[in-house]
Amino acid sequence: MRFARGHLWLAAGAVALGMTHCTGRPAHEEEAGVPSRSIEEVLAAHTDSLMSLPGVVGTAIGLCDGVACIRVFLSDSSAVGRRKIPNRLDGYSVRVDITGPVRPLKDEPNRTPR
Repeated sequence: MRFARGHLWLAAGAVALGMTHCTGRPAHEEEAGVPSRSIEEVLAAHTDSLMSLPGVVGTAIGLCDGVACIRVFLSDSSAVGRRKIPNRLDGYSVRVDITGPVRPLKDEPNRTPR
């Protein structure tokens, strides 16, 4: 009887261990899927490095399929930096948008500030 009880505990332990690791996704994706910081903190932490990439003209927080995401704006579709932009940053999706060059607005006499 003692031998059978030992096998029962071994089997139960194996099932429990298997259930904790069988979610169908690699472990690094599961960790990346649960943000530990706010999206504002993540964007602030990564904006300088993203803006240093060739062709990146801006970053922002936006919506991707109704969920908060990080948006990265490129000057053109051939920008070399595009390959270096990750799909996710600290658990948040990243979307790349082609906006064209971004220039500051000039002060125009007919334009009133909002």
